Amino acid sequence: MSTGNGITRGLRMFFGIFMVLVYLGMAYLLAVNFFDWSNAPLWVAVRWGMAVIFALYGVYRCYRQVRGIDYYNR
Repeated sequence: MSTGNGITRGLRMFFGIFMVLVYLGMAYLLAVNFFDWSNAPLWVAVRWGMAVIFALYGVYRCYRQVRGIDYYNR
């Protein structure tokens, strides 16, 4: 099965890089409390938990992007 023409591959590469930046950016914003959430212990734990999840998923997407792993062509 073909992986698409140059335009399609370029758009998928751009979108993949963009989404990696979005996930890592959200992780950073949550870690520094950019959204000014309450400092109650529960919300601090939720904020850090979400930051870790976003960061891990962003790194995973970056790994898939660099390695060229594509789940759409199975």
